[in-house]
Amino acid sequence: MITSPYQKYQQTQLQTASPAQLLLMLYDGAIRFIRMGTSGIDEKNYEKANTNLCKAQAVINELIAALNHDYPVSKSLYQVYEYMIFQLIQSNLKKDKKPATEVLEYLMELREAWYEASKSMNSTAEQAQ
Repeated sequence: MITSPYQKYQQTQLQTASPAQLLLMLYDGAIRFIRMGTSGIDEKNYEKANTNLCKAQAVINELIAALNHDYPVSKSLYQVYEYMIFQLIQSNLKKDKKPATEVLEYLMELREAWYEASKSMNSTAEQAQ
């Protein structure tokens, strides 16, 4: 049950977001969770590391579920996402932040690419009107 105004705001934001905005939110979430997970490794707080690296894996699984397999790039993205999950598992098991940091870099690059693509789509849509 949603009780706080902030939770209501978040729910409204999710319900009114475009598909491109939702995708960027997923990337933002995964990035945030990996940063918190690597912070947990640094602090030797392995519960924090485990919780957040598992949350990042769940977000990447959502990215996999959102793939549209009508496009050839989906196969490549699927493989990249699977590799990211593998690396996060390795990072979590070994309590080594290097694999998670690699995933973080990939996610930030992909997020930037999707952000630029969404800006391009928005400007094209505005010109068509």
